[in-house]
Amino acid sequence: MNTKLQAGDQAPEFSLASTDGVQTLARHRGNWVVLYFYPKDSTPGCTTQACDLRDNLASLDAVVLGVSPDSIASHESFIAEHGLNFPLLADEDHVVAGQYGVWGPKKVFGKDVVGITRSSFIIDPQGKVAAALYGVDAKGHAGRVAELLAGLRESGTAAA
Repeated sequence: MNTKLQAGDQAPEFSLASTDGVQTLARHRGNWVVLYFYPKDSTPGCTTQACDLRDNLASLDAVVLGVSPDSIASHESFIAEHGLNFPLLADEDHVVAGQYGVWGPKKVFGKDVVGITRSSFIIDPQGKVAAALYGVDAKGHAGRVAELLAGLRESGTAAA
């Protein structure tokens, strides 16, 4: 796996195709961003996480961007099936996942595989990583992110 990012690091810039046109991090400068990486569209854990974020989007008061190695066509089906209200980005060559330290070897049901480790990053309006959350649980994720965002906004500081 690539080097993990930490709070205070500059968030790596990217340009990826998405269900809402090309997305770049720079496009969202001035806003809080929740950039979350997930393994695969329409799997139980990824669906739970996406729907949790969908249902809590207003309380997050941030731009939410989901990233996986799936194609735009797969993302569009996932969005349509679950009424997701944020764009999904296609990182089919895993470059952006590598830059964020979420692509590499992991265990899935006891088997060694290579893929995305479910992770999220809260990026501040200046483009710095305010919180790097590696290996997150799908269930309850949006609530944890909302709490972190509220604390970060209050304190104006980054969290590990």
